[in-house]
Amino acid sequence: SWSIFEDRVLYQLLVFLQPPPRHSFRLELYGETYLPERCSNIRVVLECTCSRKMENSPCFAHPSKTNESQHSPLLQNLCTGSYLDVEEIACWVQNLVQTAWEHLPQWQDWQLTVLPSSHSCRLLLSGPSDMQLCAVLVFAVEQGSP
Repeated sequence: SWSIFEDRVLYQLLVFLQPPPRHSFRLELYGETYLPERCSNIRVVLECTCSRKMENSPCFAHPSKTNESQHSPLLQNLCTGSYLDVEEIACWVQNLVQTAWEHLPQWQDWQLTVLPSSHSCRLLLSGPSDMQLCAVLVFAVEQGSP
């Protein structure tokens, strides 16, 4: 969505996060209710890919002595334990956007400022003629999404 707020154009973008291969997201209940505004109850689950009947088939959820469980480095950076950490995700995306911005020469007339936020990625773009655009990236997941 977008709107005009004071002297700025504000864009709000919903960004769906996808789990790494062989993983899914599970929203856990607290007291029989979902708490969608909190990311601390989104568990990252390693899915079984074997039938367990075939002893020679590799499985990441059931590692053998020769096949240790493989964990995504991205998960190690974006999770606390087995749960998504929204503050880590926001920080990672903010750093990613800042690094990518430095490689966009066509935007040299615009200045990017990453605004402080622990639960989203807030960006302020200042351009010619004192024009300002503010983009808010809000993170979301689909339960059980492969």
